Amino acid sequence: MLKKKITKLLIGTNNIGKLREIKGLLPKRIKTYSTSDFKLKSPVENGKSFKENSLLKSKYFSKKTNLICLADDSGLEIDCLKKKPGIYSARWAGTNGDFKKAIKRVYKELDKKDKYWKKKKIKARFVCALSICYLDRIIANVVGKVEGSISINARGGNGFGYDPIFVPRNKRKTFGEMKLSSKYRIDHRSMAFKKIKKFL
Repeated sequence: MLKKKITKLLIGTNNIGKLREIKGLLPKRIKTYSTSDFKLKSPVENGKSFKENSLLKSKYFSKKTNLICLADDSGLEIDCLKKKPGIYSARWAGTNGDFKKAIKRVYKELDKKDKYWKKKKIKARFVCALSICYLDRIIANVVGKVEGSISINARGGNGFGYDPIFVPRNKRKTFGEMKLSSKYRIDHRSMAFKKIKKFL
């Protein structure tokens, strides 16, 4: 744990949706920088878990900028698809980050697995690993999850990524239909942030 409070922090993501959400969760006193401020591309994510990939990113971006870096690796796990897309969630969207394409692939995979899937509750969860590193030093590495299910069609234009097809447990709306302020209170990223707060 750091002796001093963090005052400057690089948010290690090139995903605009993630950047906005992380900024909204951070204490206002922290001055934030984004990878686009330094024109940095993301490293190759060859970790075998969300935790490994988030560490890989936070170390990489910290070394490139000499700043303390907070990086996120997150994705959707669908139980009946053996937890796919999982760590490949962003890759299912292709190089252009087309999540409409990724959502179509989810439905295609579900159709292949079970043509009657729409009549069942398809269990899924969003997972978020957050890590804070300064160069090679790991300050924090935590995971947050939110359980739920897959909706039979995409609903809502809020949020980003797979939000339009994920219904959190005990809710009727998808993340895509919720107000961002409501989503931020219960999603996987806010669960991870609760664990990481003491390091900030």
